[in-house]
Amino acid sequence: MNKFVLAIMACATVGIAGAQTAQPGNPALVSSKEDLAKLAAAEKGTYKYSVEDYFKKPSQSSFQFSPNGQYLSYKERDGNGKSHVFVKNTTTNEVKKIIEEKDQLIRGYGWANNSRLIYMQDKGGDENFHIWATDLDGGNKKDLTPFDGVKASIQMILKEQPDYMIVQLNKDNPEIFEPYKINIKTGDLVKLYENKDIANPIGGFDFDKDGRLRAYTQQQNGTENVLYYRTADDKPFEKVMQTTWKDDFGIIEFDYTTPNPHDAYVLTNLENNTREIILYDLEKKKTIKKIYSNPTFDVGGLVTSRKRGYEVDYYFYTGQKEFTIPVSAKYKKVHATMQKQFGDKEFSIAGITDDEDKCLVYVTSDRLYGIYYIYDINKGTFKEILNMMPQLKEQDMAEMRPISFKSRDGLTLYGYLTIPKEASNSKKVPLIVNPHGGPYGPRDNWGFNPETQLFASRGYATLQVDYRGSGGYGKAFSMAGNKQIGRNMLNDLEDGVAYARTLGFILPDKAAIYGGSYGGLATLGSLVKTPDMYTCGVDYVGVSNLFTFFKSFPPYWKPYLAQVYEQWYDENSPADQEIMKAVSPALNIDKMKKPLFVVQGANDPRVNINESDQIVESLRKKGMDTPYMVKYDEGHGFGREENRIELYKCMMGFFAKHLK
Repeated sequence: MNKFVLAIMACATVGIAGAQTAQPGNPALVSSKEDLAKLAAAEKGTYKYSVEDYFKKPSQSSFQFSPNGQYLSYKERDGNGKSHVFVKNTTTNEVKKIIEEKDQLIRGYGWANNSRLIYMQDKGGDENFHIWATDLDGGNKKDLTPFDGVKASIQMILKEQPDYMIVQLNKDNPEIFEPYKINIKTGDLVKLYENKDIANPIGGFDFDKDGRLRAYTQQQNGTENVLYYRTADDKPFEKVMQTTWKDDFGIIEFDYTTPNPHDAYVLTNLENNTREIILYDLEKKKTIKKIYSNPTFDVGGLVTSRKRGYEVDYYFYTGQKEFTIPVSAKYKKVHATMQKQFGDKEFSIAGITDDEDKCLVYVTSDRLYGIYYIYDINKGTFKEILNMMPQLKEQDMAEMRPISFKSRDGLTLYGYLTIPKEASNSKKVPLIVNPHGGPYGPRDNWGFNPETQLFASRGYATLQVDYRGSGGYGKAFSMAGNKQIGRNMLNDLEDGVAYARTLGFILPDKAAIYGGSYGGLATLGSLVKTPDMYTCGVDYVGVSNLFTFFKSFPPYWKPYLAQVYEQWYDENSPADQEIMKAVSPALNIDKMKKPLFVVQGANDPRVNINESDQIVESLRKKGMDTPYMVKYDEGHGFGREENRIELYKCMMGFFAKHLK
């Protein structure tokens, strides 16, 4: 399955500050600061933890080792909510600010080599990311991809060629991406392959550790994927495998432990309902052996050791929690040591030195936001670096309980229920249903969630259902979601509410629904489909009209429209058009009667502001009080700290007004 299309509406916090020459949408619809402040003030309770406690940026975050381990980098928050990148010499303890965050958020950063860092920024949440580089002293800053209206992404860091990396750009045609080798000092670009068939574009490129293009996957007819492979640089690419978008067959990594250069680890579901890892001979076009699978959940991938000749260290997958399966003798010892140290908490390696003698370990749970440790592998010792949210005491946080139940048509559905401490059979609490974005591909996960913890602290339980079409549960479950937006996907949420109420601590008449991106569409759709089930809803950067949504796609989504038509609905089919009318909330305003709070980033490239404007305008014409928050320095989700805090204060006021 094409991962890009599967997650086209996954909610991502990409909004950043950026000067705008004109305000998108209809500013006259936006609620005033005074009205929003009044809404926030409706929350009158006294609580141990404030909204800021949950959503203020950590004092430090994003720790990374330089490849040689001589430096430790991290982001540090200043008094204005900006997070700058600092570098600490692990020998001298000298600290320097390397990258200063100004008007634009630093969306991500990392080490390109031992002397140069890279980071990414966009403008106003437009997701046209630029890749920047800087030296260790903060000098020689350079925009490596200085192209307006172009989206850049990093394909891979070339460890064997420290001054180079491979990036993808839609520089020559906004609808397709092509790979370039880029010099991280000079910015010199060399195109590595031309993606010239616009009607049947290449959707993914597979390079080996030396930066050689070995394979690519081409989309054909909009719904099929063909993997091509070449046995040598001077040989032509030949077809290896052809699948529809419904199937997976993708190279994870080439196997460098074998004398056969054509062996690769492949993630596939061609012979299994769930994605499994196989070892595959790309020259002979045959499976060598099956490596690892799980009967219920899709395997996520594997991790190898560059230091030890690329032997496999472990496999991993997401079930109801995160699971790691140690493979190598070395990693089995490492894993056992971490398991003994951290017990039933979740731990993961967040970074490791090239010598694999020291690593960063991130430890978390449903009640613990996260703590970073340095683990000296040779000595077997752990040193705590930072508790990310020390103000949130673990003992005060709520349980996130993994759940499963049957849908009305017999599907096993999984999800999570975050339960306020006071909830009991004698003290029933309101419920907030929180559908995730996507809808196809993403899923919810167990762990610390500041949203659901905030809700629990205010006395609300939160239900998160991995409805049909969610990722991670195998091909049959994914396909069960096809053309079910506004239909069975919403039934799954309703069945989740019914299940939660059987547990004995949920109020039968106090439920709200809140979601972002596709979750916003699910919120609006639920208020249309079951207007008496929920007391209110919050729509955050959500779609309201499938017809206008399809017309606003960014150009680099257009090659995938045929797949979208098979998964979502086909806007050219008279039969599908009738369904689209029935499941587009903006076209069914007459059925909505419960209060709604709408939130939008003005520069959202995925869900245009018109999606929110039209729902607000229509509801107000009905005489419904519909508060509307728009931030003109944000995109598909709020990235700025002050905006997030204001959002949740208003949301808490809205829920207090309608759930308590």
